[in-house]
Amino acid sequence: MTAVSTITYPVVETFHSLQGEGRWAGSNAFFIRLGGCDVHCPWCDQKETWRADRYPQVDASDLNRLAVEHQPAMVVITGGEPLLHNLQPLTTALRETKLRLHLETSGAYPLTGEFDWITLSPKPYKPPHPSLYHQAQELKVVITNAQDLAWAEAQAKQVSAETLKYLQPEWNSPEGQTLIVDYILAHPQWQLSLQTHKYLGVR
Repeated sequence: MTAVSTITYPVVETFHSLQGEGRWAGSNAFFIRLGGCDVHCPWCDQKETWRADRYPQVDASDLNRLAVEHQPAMVVITGGEPLLHNLQPLTTALRETKLRLHLETSGAYPLTGEFDWITLSPKPYKPPHPSLYHQAQELKVVITNAQDLAWAEAQAKQVSAETLKYLQPEWNSPEGQTLIVDYILAHPQWQLSLQTHKYLGVR
């Protein structure tokens, strides 16, 4: 544990809430949001996370302690783009909690760390590293326009047949919501993901 405790990460925030999106929506989750992202989606609702140097470095063992204090059903590592960092020391520390470990990533970089569930949310601005596709349990594509639906289908061809496939409207895009509903009605292999935490007004 001593070696792990010397590893630090730029932490934007930690918080205990409900998972708002995808397969695990509604589940009790402790979130660790890491700073740093070079994908730079124009509609990103976490642009403040892009510069990692704005945030304090937090020891992996301290993150482990915080997770244990909250006793969630799962720990979710998100960002920013968390795979900018070597997540192996962090997941090694978090394994001591005996909690499920989930990752939310654009897949822009190769996987580090050990996870029970990986949500791949690929972005055309910096496409996924090829190795990520067959490691994801869940594919979640954000939709703002019809071109995004074509992108989603191209991404779906690269994941495993067992991977759950979700289309999620960009929060401020009524067009995306309408497109998704119509598309899923014609393409039943897809499911709808909503940012339910925003509807509920929770973190």
